[in-house]
Amino acid sequence: MDLVIRGGEVIDGTGAAPRRADVAIQGDRIQAVGRVPERGRREIDADGLMVSPGFVDIHTHYDGQVSWDSLLTPSCWHGVTTVVMGNCGVGFAPVRPDTYDWLIALMEGVEDIPGAILSEGIDWSWESFPEYLDAIERTPHAIDFGAQLPHAALRAYVMGERGSDHTTAASSEEIRQMGALAREAVRAGALGFTTSRTINHRASDGRLTPTLTAAFEELAGIARGLREAGAGVIELVADFEDLETEFAMLRAVAAESGRLMSISVLQDIEDPEGWRRLLELIGAACTDGISMRGQVSPRPVGAMMSLDSWLHPFMGVPAFREVAELSDPERNARLRDAGVRQRILEQHAAEQGPEHVENTVINGFEYIFSLGDPPQYEPAPEDSIAERARRAGVDPAALAYDLLLENEARGQLYLPIKNYAHLDGEATREMLLDPHTVPGLGDGGAHCTFISDASFPTSLITHWGRDRTRGDRLPIEWLVKRQTRDTAEMVGLNDRGVVAPGFKADLNLIDFDVLKLRPPELVHDLPAGGKRLVQRADGYRATLVSGRVAFENGESTGEMPGRLVRGATPSPS
Repeated sequence: MDLVIRGGEVIDGTGAAPRRADVAIQGDRIQAVGRVPERGRREIDADGLMVSPGFVDIHTHYDGQVSWDSLLTPSCWHGVTTVVMGNCGVGFAPVRPDTYDWLIALMEGVEDIPGAILSEGIDWSWESFPEYLDAIERTPHAIDFGAQLPHAALRAYVMGERGSDHTTAASSEEIRQMGALAREAVRAGALGFTTSRTINHRASDGRLTPTLTAAFEELAGIARGLREAGAGVIELVADFEDLETEFAMLRAVAAESGRLMSISVLQDIEDPEGWRRLLELIGAACTDGISMRGQVSPRPVGAMMSLDSWLHPFMGVPAFREVAELSDPERNARLRDAGVRQRILEQHAAEQGPEHVENTVINGFEYIFSLGDPPQYEPAPEDSIAERARRAGVDPAALAYDLLLENEARGQLYLPIKNYAHLDGEATREMLLDPHTVPGLGDGGAHCTFISDASFPTSLITHWGRDRTRGDRLPIEWLVKRQTRDTAEMVGLNDRGVVAPGFKADLNLIDFDVLKLRPPELVHDLPAGGKRLVQRADGYRATLVSGRVAFENGESTGEMPGRLVRGATPSPS
């Protein structure tokens, strides 16, 4: 045997109860699970550790980062051994030279990845989607990665400028071309096709995502391309302003494709019960033999507010903007000046009220919390900035200001945007428990300076499996299954996500008693000196990819066993 992991508590990804066992590995496959008398060329003592399958994250945006980052951070720091990118209809292939900048502007606006970073980091050594797969496959990586065909890039490639003007529909010939290119992409190894139908997705110049108004005929034509390829999934996000009508159209597209469709499901503060009806419709479609799933998040989708992010309560205040571009030491010193502080707070107060409705979200202090260390993602209502200020008899804005200046002006405030309408995690828990959902939506590689959700897999097992105090927890073996076998199967990767003979040897060795998230931190490690929020975790003792130890105690070993996953993979015979 190449490697034997001894005496760990195996949580195998099937939902079965934990059991103490050895795991033997030969090459990139698991050979045996149980008592293994044979010695391995290398042995790892896993006594006291949880041994789980590697986590499969089906919703990331590493489409550009995959070109320059062999580790695919920060996902790799959270036990993730396979990532799937190309979600939400945005990506970089197929592409013509005259649309490079346009696709970058769209990714910048939709996913908050600065255009300068993408312009410097992407080499554009491809045109077609198969050529894109060939290009990203050439770079060694620590973990596996799969790609999906993004609708925005496909539409721009076929329709040119008309693809983004929302005034004309695709012609029958253009629809035929899109279907053919979708078929070509899936046959070359795309895991599926993705699109977006939300007004929240805009290019950096404010233009709505080009796929917002795509007609049924266009989506159905692309769906037929997947049917002809006999593989691939469909992923999308939509506003569902008219839920019944929009869902009926999407259900028809799913039926046309014969493939599984997943839809983002989130609780909105303005319609806190709307997600229930969406899950009912997904369940009804499944009952009728149409494969659909809801993608749900294991904690609120929340914004990190700091003085270095573009989103915080004082970002639009003139007195703050006067010092915002100074060097950090000078800016922080000025912000601590009593006179500057007073001016900023006075101007902030003057910009509240109905005539400044755009400030409502970032100044709704009853929904803003101090993040803390370790981060608290299910904070109690009494811990909001508004309630803390009321108890202390101070202005909430003044309290928020002072909290941002803590820890050498690296203080962080947390604004749960989705899944926290009732200031608790019960909606999230119900979504996770629904039989037609899978965990996703972590957006690894995106939202560089105000969201840090690639840590979702760690939150899933720590918060719901061990740490939750404001309600019921969930069995750890079930949680592991959700992030391994369930997510892998949803995108057709049937060779991973289970600790059993014949399955791919992607594994985590976790000290579950000490597993915890660190607070997000801002680093400047992107091309062109770009900055981003990253988040690490303590407790991942080792992460194996294809039987090789890629990470030990959160650090890369230098091994690069990761590979491009080309298309669906069969279950072990």
